[in-house]
Amino acid sequence: MEKIPMTRGGYDALDDELKNLKSVERPAVIRAIAEAREHGDLSENAEYHAAREKQSFVEGRIKELESILGRAEVIDPAKMSGTVKFGATVTLADEDSGEEKTYQIVGEVEADLERGLLNIRSPLARALIGKDEGDSVEVKTPGGQKSYEVLSIRYI
Repeated sequence: MEKIPMTRGGYDALDDELKNLKSVERPAVIRAIAEAREHGDLSENAEYHAAREKQSFVEGRIKELESILGRAEVIDPAKMSGTVKFGATVTLADEDSGEEKTYQIVGEVEADLERGLLNIRSPLARALIGKDEGDSVEVKTPGGQKSYEVLSIRYI
């Protein structure tokens, strides 16, 4: 099986979600199904069908998280240095607008662009790998070609 790279923070967040699903969500769904059964005819019982649907979602997510966590390869960025690689926190300047953005390069399952967590498989992350401070990076984006300058690389 293919290993899934992720940071300690990403692993811990998924593990917390799994624990919550098992200890809070699953028992709540079981109670909801039991309550809905008490209301009689299951074929026309919307509460029962909604609870069963939620149970299906919860059980599916539990299986998915267990699979991901079982294949996780936790990489500690604090033990790294040098050029851009997995786990790096990179500050970039858009060479056209001068706008600065900071991203941490993380695994696919923990990526969240709004929080500055950049998927390692994204075009920008792939272009950044191996670059050093001061280097320019050309990236083909849906909006056209973009150029960035690497301002800083940190491993935290």
